[in-house]
Amino acid sequence: MVRRRADGRLSRRAAVPAEPSPPARRQVGADPDAPLWRAAQVFRLVTVVYAVSSQFSTVAHYTSPRLSWFFVALLAVWSGVSAVLLAQGVGQRAVVVGIDQVVAVALMGATRLVAGHDWYSAHQTLPTTLWVANAVLSAAILGGPAAGVASALAMATVSAVVRDQVNLDLWRDATAPVLVAVGVAMGFATTTARRAHRQLEQAVRVAAATEERDRLAREVHDGVLQVLALVRRRGTALGGEAAELARLAGEQEAALRMLVSEQGTQLDRGEELVDLRALLRAQAGAGVTVSAPADPVLLDRVRAAELAAIAATALTNTTLHAGAGAKAYVLVEDLGDEVILSIRDDGVGIADGRLAQARAEGRMGVSKSIVGRAQWLGGAAVLDSSPGQGTEWEIRVPRRGARGA
Repeated sequence: MVRRRADGRLSRRAAVPAEPSPPARRQVGADPDAPLWRAAQVFRLVTVVYAVSSQFSTVAHYTSPRLSWFFVALLAVWSGVSAVLLAQGVGQRAVVVGIDQVVAVALMGATRLVAGHDWYSAHQTLPTTLWVANAVLSAAILGGPAAGVASALAMATVSAVVRDQVNLDLWRDATAPVLVAVGVAMGFATTTARRAHRQLEQAVRVAAATEERDRLAREVHDGVLQVLALVRRRGTALGGEAAELARLAGEQEAALRMLVSEQGTQLDRGEELVDLRALLRAQAGAGVTVSAPADPVLLDRVRAAELAAIAATALTNTTLHAGAGAKAYVLVEDLGDEVILSIRDDGVGIADGRLAQARAEGRMGVSKSIVGRAQWLGGAAVLDSSPGQGTEWEIRVPRRGARGA
């Protein structure tokens, strides 16, 4: 931090680095499917209770009661093991889900070992349709709607084969519709949960970036901006060679203040839409003033980049040809279906015939970089300039369309 001592000289006191503010990023679970897996395992345990109670009511009709109890015990053990593995582990879930499909198919096939044809052809298979739905749920959570439907159709087909119902319309039986509905519903629930998780992570990243930017802005304001302002004032007062340093310090001070003030500008999140204001404000400086609406001016990435390039070309021309001390003003207007970009300077203007001469000499900065870009975007560029009256470009482009079409 710079301070003025009692004798008028400058002294620098080492700034104590501010303790970083706590990060805005909250702990977001690495596994977006974890709540669905836990809920599915609760359902699994409920279906075990149903399967055991169903066994008590149907065991009297089996030809091999003891063997049926063995299969029910196997069902209960596997249900407990798979519930723990699926609820807690991420890496082995694909293996567990695969085993789940095999166990469900095997238990349905075992129905023929414990019951006669008259029984199993008219009733549900041994593990019950409700318990078989666990395999469909697991497949849907792991692989989405397609995997859920595939598992449901496989289970319904196995059930029909075991019960000798292949020649009938599968949809007359409640097994196929119920399982397919379960697979579709859970599959779409999984897709929605993953999308919501990605959006939450993105929001957390943006919040963290915004907080860090605010912290850096405070540090810049307390340190660097104060030094630049002091150099600008002192250099201007001293004159001579110090005046050039004052001018450079003033330009950097203005650029930093513009950067700090951009708190309302929408961040570029790598999406298709980009806030044009951010691209234009990056070109502001001591001799360039940028004015933009309070609300984001969202354009597709290519269109926004081309408009920013047009502004950069016009500002470069101002620096090279408008004369010493010329100021430039950039204005962007959002009219809904059209965006207007105006770049104006108070320089010496363009002499009559100067653009035609530049084209004849092979310099295509205006005709290609400005007019050509505007036309490629489906818009138009209008130049208004006369000697001693400055130069103004008005670029009007539609929000969509053209781009070389």
